[in-house]
Amino acid sequence: MIRIVLADDHEVVRAGFKMILEQDAEMKVVAEAADGAQAYSIVARERPDVLLMDISMPPGQSGLVACEKIAGDFPTTRIVILTMFAEPEYLFYTLRGGAAGYMLKNSTSEELLAAVRAVAGGGSYIHPKMAALLTKQLVGGEGEDRSYQSLSNRELEILQLLAKGYTNKEISERIFLSVKTVEAHRSKIYRKLGFKTRADLVSYALTHKLLDV
Repeated sequence: MIRIVLADDHEVVRAGFKMILEQDAEMKVVAEAADGAQAYSIVARERPDVLLMDISMPPGQSGLVACEKIAGDFPTTRIVILTMFAEPEYLFYTLRGGAAGYMLKNSTSEELLAAVRAVAGGGSYIHPKMAALLTKQLVGGEGEDRSYQSLSNRELEILQLLAKGYTNKEISERIFLSVKTVEAHRSKIYRKLGFKTRADLVSYALTHKLLDV
């Protein structure tokens, strides 16, 4: 029996994937989590074979943060990222963080079941679309953009924390600055790098491997 934990902040989404997974008599969803922190606690308790986890969950408790922590502390639990993000940067970051699989939420039932079987058996599984993007990225290769070097050390630190999903308040407590000061630094970062949304910031940080710094 393959024991599975589902982590997604939408209950309806979890219910849908649970129904698909348990169509296979060899798979059992033993617990569900609504964010990365819950996923960590449940994995610590249940020690499942597979964790299916979204990366877009509440700030400070996102799948991006949880993936590396869970993979490092509970290596027997194999992680499959299940997301709408089809950018190769997310794939690179989660694979480096210890994920064994990367699936898109529009995958077919057969693809999802195949991914779970593969990683539970010690292998890996990447959605065909993502595998094609990965190959293109590795073969293509563009000149490196280091525009982030215009940031101060403090701004770079805050950019990294924002990209990992921390809120302004959480950042202020973590690096001992007022919330207003963090917000001011955040505005400068957006202005210097031309960001319009948090998604722009996350994509940039992943592309430039700033979360590994």
